[in-house]
Amino acid sequence: MNHATRALSVAETINVRNASGGSIDHVELNTVTARIGALRLRSVSVGGKATQSRIEDQTILVPLGVTLANGASTRIGLTFSATLRADLAGSNWLFTRFNGIVDANRWLPWISQRRPFDRPNHGDPFFTASSPRVTVRITTDRPLLFATTGDRIAASGLSQTFEARNVRDFNFTASPSYRVSQARVGGTTVRLYSTSGYPASTVLSYAADAIARMGSLVGPYPYATFTIAESAGGYGMESPQMIWIQGGLSGSQLKWLVYHETAHQWFYGLVGSDQAYQPFADEGAGDNLARTVSGIWRSSTCATGRLDLSIYQYSSGCYFETIYVQGSLLLRQVHDRMGDAAYWRAMRDYVAARRYGIGSTAALITNLQAHTTVNLTPILAPRFPSLY
Repeated sequence: MNHATRALSVAETINVRNASGGSIDHVELNTVTARIGALRLRSVSVGGKATQSRIEDQTILVPLGVTLANGASTRIGLTFSATLRADLAGSNWLFTRFNGIVDANRWLPWISQRRPFDRPNHGDPFFTASSPRVTVRITTDRPLLFATTGDRIAASGLSQTFEARNVRDFNFTASPSYRVSQARVGGTTVRLYSTSGYPASTVLSYAADAIARMGSLVGPYPYATFTIAESAGGYGMESPQMIWIQGGLSGSQLKWLVYHETAHQWFYGLVGSDQAYQPFADEGAGDNLARTVSGIWRSSTCATGRLDLSIYQYSSGCYFETIYVQGSLLLRQVHDRMGDAAYWRAMRDYVAARRYGIGSTAALITNLQAHTTVNLTPILAPRFPSLY
């Protein structure tokens, strides 16, 4: 990666095991560089043999050349180049170098399903499965400090190697000006990467408190480290083992964002879901956990709406107000009907049963009802008409 020119040159190897339950003849790889990174695909191979792939929206479609049986494996190789944006406009903040900080989110092609990148809001148009192990070696044109999913395991000159286990993406930020501060929460080391003027002690304190208290409600945080990075700007963002918190925030807005993104370590990180077509499964559940622990509650500024729509069906002004705020309040109502003990037992069981797997809005609702004798249909059916 060249920090000065914003250029990336990437060679990637993916060891694929078909766990779909049936045969497959192609793989779909997701990367935002296809839409905002001027992706230039150099080569693609399957099992060592070159193959012709094509790009549709933010997806690289890779034909396997053979039918891969359930349980069988193969190896996909890719080489490509991309260019970081130089601003925060639109969705550019996901893949940019701005204010001296590199943001790289969803840049590494990852086994996924096709989802349209364009949407009328800042919902997450992604759906990825967990990988048991990811190793990333990054060589730069100048010394940079990296905040990443996973942990650094080696360094030599301008090359650094990172490894992550049981994650569903690998994101990073990097800067020559980062300072590192840290705290210890039980068996977890919480690290913050920030520049001068950032409210480091406040953010670190919020993150440490969130990790400790959320773990007591929905199950222990599963990794040895938790990383918070000051991003180049834009919006907060989650990744397994890591969150981005932009500068310029204060008060309850800053506090809520740290707790909300930390909550995604469970709802999205530990339990994945289709973030594009079922945003409630991670944003509603995550925001309820965040507001419960932070104590920051408020009413929605938009009319009461459905919670079972995709990110492509909510307006820019009401997506957050509906899925996040109203979704969180709905789950608070469910909590009050079930009782504290039953509600959090249900949430812990939901997380434990789908650890590193995939959940859904339907699975979450079914699980809540299974943990109580109270009929939740009158509360839930009007908001999820497609499920009732």
